[in-house]
Amino acid sequence: MSKASNIVWHESNVTKEERQKMKGHSSAVIWFTGLSGAGKSTVSVDLEKELHKLGVHTYRLDGDNVRHGLNNNLGFSAEDRAENIRRVGEVSKLMADAGLVTLSAFISPYREDRDNVRKMMNEQEFVEVYVKCDLGVCEDRDPKGLYKKARAGEIKGFTGIDDPYEEPNKPEITVETDKHSVEECVKQIVDYLKQNGYLGE
Repeated sequence: MSKASNIVWHESNVTKEERQKMKGHSSAVIWFTGLSGAGKSTVSVDLEKELHKLGVHTYRLDGDNVRHGLNNNLGFSAEDRAENIRRVGEVSKLMADAGLVTLSAFISPYREDRDNVRKMMNEQEFVEVYVKCDLGVCEDRDPKGLYKKARAGEIKGFTGIDDPYEEPNKPEITVETDKHSVEECVKQIVDYLKQNGYLGE
């Protein structure tokens, strides 16, 4: 795919800092990564509800939802997964510029892809949340029936079965959904955001 030429970035007369000041909190991209069935969507949904109660302006990007629209032309090859995450990273960056706290919940199995998204953001704007869960527990949950299909050979290149999941080396937060409740995981994330000044005064 060739890059377009003759394009110019137009700056806004409203800065990110002005948007943050109006909203009363910092921008952030809270990036949930983990195996299918680990609880990324579940935790991010409840976290968004809790942040909303605190008056935080949020938007949630979910893997399946994004593939219905923005990324509906992509498959699940390594190349398509990388492009999927690149596009989501660019959207997350725009939302951070708008002054929002964006909750991005994607398997995003490869460290390099996640690190590339981190590089798009300002320092401390990217908060990686490793939603850690034992593979066996994820398979027992199997909310979409995908592990069963992967084990039967109906799905090829499935993360955790015949395609790797690369754990984060130094995530800002690790929540263990096979050991703690969703409420406890949400509280852990909210406490981190409060302690590190993301939620304002």
